[in-house]
Amino acid sequence: MLLFLDVDGPLIPFGAADRTYACYDRGLAGPPGAHAHPLLSRVDPGLGAQLSRLGCELVWATTWMDDANDCLAPWLGLPALPVVRWPDRDEPPGRLHWKTRPLVAWAAGRPFVWIDDELTGTDRAWVAAHHPAPALLHRVDHRYGLTGADFTAVAQWLRRPVPPGGGRRRR
Repeated sequence: MLLFLDVDGPLIPFGAADRTYACYDRGLAGPPGAHAHPLLSRVDPGLGAQLSRLGCELVWATTWMDDANDCLAPWLGLPALPVVRWPDRDEPPGRLHWKTRPLVAWAAGRPFVWIDDELTGTDRAWVAAHHPAPALLHRVDHRYGLTGADFTAVAQWLRRPVPPGGGRRRR
């Protein structure tokens, strides 16, 4: 099972009304590259272990591209992950998220979870109509980032039985 992971919003919370965020410090002896971005202190290093426990193949689905492996992976205690390469062309304007088509193409018919803070019902409907395997598009509140409730929801979905014939399961 693939798990496509966005960074800004799910891992780095932003936009809270009070502008206060938890601050994490790995110390000066942290992993190489861990202090290369000013917002990394908002990322809970414990999220890496929680993501790994889901048992999915983790894939960066972010505009951070290779910087996610240079900065975030060491901070989270993760190995270098595959990175989705976004097409150079712009997505036509509309309600469908610009990542939706490329992620479905990258999944190539495999089941996946997509964690992002910008998902809508339009994306869910498009994936349901164009992707043959089970897919969970899980929206995270960008003000708080990934929470225990998000991990519980994803883990519960992953434990659901696949319908006979490998049919679609959606949420």
